[in-house]
Amino acid sequence: MIVAAAVLALICIPIIVIYNQLVKLRNQTRNGFYQIDVQLQRRTDLIPNLVETVKGYVKHERETLEAVIQARSALQQAGTPAEKARANDALTSALKSLFAVVEAYPQLQANENFLRLQEEIASTENQIAFARQFYNDMVMKLNTAMEIFPNNVIAGMFHFELFVFFGTEGGSGKVPKVKF
Repeated sequence: MIVAAAVLALICIPIIVIYNQLVKLRNQTRNGFYQIDVQLQRRTDLIPNLVETVKGYVKHERETLEAVIQARSALQQAGTPAEKARANDALTSALKSLFAVVEAYPQLQANENFLRLQEEIASTENQIAFARQFYNDMVMKLNTAMEIFPNNVIAGMFHFELFVFFGTEGGSGKVPKVKF
């Protein structure tokens, strides 16, 4: 009886330890994704104010403003990390175009509201980059832990799934440089 209990313990204890490790990594990875989501939402909340500020100055640049609004909407509707990454790239591109248009309007560049919004968006872009880096680091740790033996057996038994990295379409992952 004691031998059977000892054998059972030798089998169950490693399974429990591995399972708990995988759960911990999965939760940290999910948290990392939620941190990206928080920063993306913060940026999308800033967009209407930015558009309204710019709209008064650049009346004939309607297409650029509409592209920013559409990209913002697409980001809000994205669900998976891959969808959010694509939508984020589209919004970053649209904002880059908007900031390029603004260069032709010195009075807008001097507007206090615009300058504050520009600074908040730049700060948010940095926070998105840090959150994306943390999330991708956690995805790497979790996916690696799930793929090595004997963890892969335990992960399969409990139906753990690999996570997808939060990448960029262009592959650079760099925040666009905007100069005024």
